[in-house]
Amino acid sequence: MEISFVAGFGPITQDGDAARAFWGDSLGIALEEPVPGYLTNDDLDGVKAFALWPLSQAAQSTFGSAQWPTDVPVPQAWVELDVATVAAVADAVAELTAAGHRVLKDATEEPWGQTTSRLLSPEGLLVGVTFTPWMH
Repeated sequence: MEISFVAGFGPITQDGDAARAFWGDSLGIALEEPVPGYLTNDDLDGVKAFALWPLSQAAQSTFGSAQWPTDVPVPQAWVELDVATVAAVADAVAELTAAGHRVLKDATEEPWGQTTSRLLSPEGLLVGVTFTPWMH
């Protein structure tokens, strides 16, 4: 088998209103509802990377420790949403914070050159708002 690209990725939601508010309102993804409760956007480009990310590495990248904090829900998956510039990552963090979301990691330039920030979605998905220079 040869996988060409990831065609889609998203959370399994338990609170539709919270999910719509986060993904649609806070992150600005236009959502359609072709059937009741099923929200979709089929016009976003696909992902540039798919990876199995060990929790210890996600914890290190987010909190600076290989242990995930006991007071933060353990995520079941991750997604990174790339923005146009480094400044746009900081702007996104400010918007998300102003909207009442708990940002786990402010905009930070990683040793490999990517600028990342992280928070958890209402579903417990580890969300990175990033700028990845080599992907632009």
